[in-house]
Amino acid sequence: TDYGSSLTVSLPAALRPHQPFQIIVRYTAADGPAIWWLDPELTYGNAKPFVFTQGHSVCNRSFFPCFDTPAVKCTYSATVKAPAGLQVLMSATQSTYLEEEGVYQFYMEYPVPAYLVALVAGDLIHADIGPRSRVWAEPCLLPTAISKLSGMVERWLTAAESLYGPYIWGRYDIVFLPPSFPIVAMENPCLTFIISSILESDEFLIIDVIHEVAHSWFGNAVTNATWEEMWLSEGLATYAQRRITTETYGAAFTCLETAFRLDALHRQMKLLGEDNPVSKLQVKLEPGSVNPSNLMNLFTYEKGYCFVYYLSQLCGDPRHFDSFLRAYIEKYKFTSVVAQDLLDSFLNYFPELKEQCVESKAGLEFERWLNATGPPLAEPDLSQGSSLTRPVETLFRLWTAEPLDSVAAASSVDLTKWRTFQTVLFLDRLLDGSPLPHEVIKKLSECYSSQLDSMNAEIRIRWLQIVVRNDYYPDLYKVRRFLENQMSRMYTIPLYEDLCTGTLKSLALEIFYQTQNQLHPNLRKTIQQILSQGLNPLPAIDTTAVTADTPAMVLEDKVSEATNGAISLRDVNVSA
Repeated sequence: TDYGSSLTVSLPAALRPHQPFQIIVRYTAADGPAIWWLDPELTYGNAKPFVFTQGHSVCNRSFFPCFDTPAVKCTYSATVKAPAGLQVLMSATQSTYLEEEGVYQFYMEYPVPAYLVALVAGDLIHADIGPRSRVWAEPCLLPTAISKLSGMVERWLTAAESLYGPYIWGRYDIVFLPPSFPIVAMENPCLTFIISSILESDEFLIIDVIHEVAHSWFGNAVTNATWEEMWLSEGLATYAQRRITTETYGAAFTCLETAFRLDALHRQMKLLGEDNPVSKLQVKLEPGSVNPSNLMNLFTYEKGYCFVYYLSQLCGDPRHFDSFLRAYIEKYKFTSVVAQDLLDSFLNYFPELKEQCVESKAGLEFERWLNATGPPLAEPDLSQGSSLTRPVETLFRLWTAEPLDSVAAASSVDLTKWRTFQTVLFLDRLLDGSPLPHEVIKKLSECYSSQLDSMNAEIRIRWLQIVVRNDYYPDLYKVRRFLENQMSRMYTIPLYEDLCTGTLKSLALEIFYQTQNQLHPNLRKTIQQILSQGLNPLPAIDTTAVTADTPAMVLEDKVSEATNGAISLRDVNVSA
């Protein structure tokens, strides 16, 4: 299968206990879920081929022989030979380049799980953006990356260190990948991978990078021992991310971003149902039956975050909880843990809470947090963000009031002066209410369409989804124009799903046949599957070198079939 079969090596009977030994496995890595080959046309520069790997969760077994479980950590070294003119990078603490031989050598001196071994090669150049950070990108993208991140990463690292202790990985570099990268970002140690498409959306870029910075402590240094408890990395990293943004951008901004994500969590809950087992923090996996990447959903992040936030509130002061997390990192760094390790450490660190039996508080039992389906048992107080969220709520009420008699007041709002997260929160709520009365969608377009045209892709795709779900024909040309210029999953799949759910499948087919050659074979295959639903098989499309579609952003097949996949895909489009 795409995810391999086990290799069993019998050790010599004469081998003494604990005696060191070496195993050499000679192998060839064919096309597989971890390795993404790109022709030059699929890069921004269109000049040179490109390759990157994506190991999360269990893909790296198609890259190299390994114990592909987060419970096992080891150091690694690698020797990579590449053609002249291609820069090779890996998630390693040390690297050298022998120019005469065209050989790169890498070494990761700290133990990491297999999924954090990553490689990228292509037409990449770099610039320093801080004392221990540099950004790598294709030449045409580097100036934008510098302008967005210069000085910022060091600010975020310093804030994280003040909360959770020293950054232990040495360098924190970032490489921007072509739009074929199947997720938004990946926390590979020393070298965060980020999709280039996010560069135009400043606030999303900030959150995505800070989330990956937080993983340097939660996920990379201390790792969940089993994919059944992925929240131990993602929930803690999301909590740490929001502590960092509170320190650097204030509580109001953090509460706004949290409100946006929790809205998405409840949207996903409506789709899946409150008794769906994937909504548990401790998901039970039958060995070999489910790809853990299918569990990359908002429960892992936001329900996990809510539990961690609840623990912090038990302490009375978030700074006391910060101190606990520093001690937790120091105790368990370079190891893998289960939930009980975290919770036992928490109760031992705060003996007064243990005496109060907080783990058994009625309705908020730790066991219930971990194993109950449905929404979080408690959610954070976001009132500190009311200065940013209240205008969104007011404007939404104006547009959804019956009868629509407040157009003048609503149209006076200048969305160009709003934060991105305010605008996407407003548009997401309009999406939830679609289809809207024709009069409403017509007035919305008259008021905001031209403003939204000049905004970033995170905002534009939401408006275009509203256009599609409401069959608003005057703005359909903007949908075509958007899809003609997008090559990433995050900005194509939601629109194709919406087009095919409604009455506009013929438009989707037309756009796809015009643009398919600019899409990665994996993405092309996914869109073809969307277009094929309810139709006779589509004409054969050249999918040379198609590999198994990396499922990092998709829920289980039975879930996506039974629900409106467009919403679910948008809502789980989050950083790893």
